[in-house]
Formats: sequence, structure tokens, C-alpha cells
Amino acid sequence: MFAVIKTGGKQYRVSKDDVLAVEMLPGDAGAKIVFDHVIMLGDKVGLPRIAGAQVVGTVVRQFRDDTKIIFKKRRRKHYRRRNGHRQHLTLVKITEMGMA
Repeated sequence: MFAVIKTGGKQYRVSKDDVLAVEMLPGDAGAKIVFDHVIMLGDKVGLPRIAGAQVVGTVVRQFRDDTKIIFKKRRRKHYRRRNGHRQHLTLVKITEMGMA
């Protein structure tokens, strides 16, 4: 069975024991995270969400992603800008899913 959850403005398809990196969520390693915005659970589809459904996970670790280079250039204008960005992420392991 799988579920589709929404967190950080993105949707993720998850199953039990999946490990995924999502935008930073509060909590230290070992903390329990409850995703209550469940869009799909098995064969049930919610519009916009399934009432009473939840997906529970535990935080594995907090980390920062690799550097993404943002390079802006306008040709023949002598305009170049180079910038880097490292996103804060949380590694979450899905432990259970179902109706609350």
C-alpha cells in the first residue's frame, strides 16, 4: 500500500519503510513527525485531502543539500551574477500509515 502526502509545497509518493528527504521540518533525530495532509491512501482519493488519514515517520537526521549554482547572464550587457544555495532538508523514514 502507498500514500501520497503533501509537505513543503511538494507531493511525495511514500510506502512503509521509505526514506525521503523533505524540506526542513522541526525536530531532532528520532523525533516523530505526523503528516496529516494525505491526498491519496491506497485506493482512496481525497479532494483535497482524506479526512482522518495520517502518515507517521521518524526523523533520521537534519542536513543541508549540495550547493546549487544560480548563474544569471544577459548577453552583450556585461551582466553576470553567480550565486550558490544550500537547502536545509530533513531525512524522514516512514513508519506507519492509515486512518487515525
